[in-house]
Amino acid sequence: MNDDTPQMPLPFPQGDYIQLPPRDFAALGVRQVAYAKPIAQEGEIRFEIHAADGTAVALAESIEFADAAMRQHGLELLRVH
Repeated sequence: MNDDTPQMPLPFPQGDYIQLPPRDFAALGVRQVAYAKPIAQEGEIRFEIHAADGTAVALAESIEFADAAMRQHGLELLRVH
């Protein structure tokens, strides 16, 4: 980054940070975000659905089915590469 690159403003004044206990920080997004990861099961690739905190909650036959199941329950699928 050079000196003439525009800077994005922070959403709060610098230095005004909210202190969250580790337990509360870990719970952020748990009810809104989920992820699916591929696993091998009986020679087939399945997609294990996890809550944001890592808790496995379901198993789907395809990424499309995992996405549909999560959306049906009000969760947003995040794709991580």
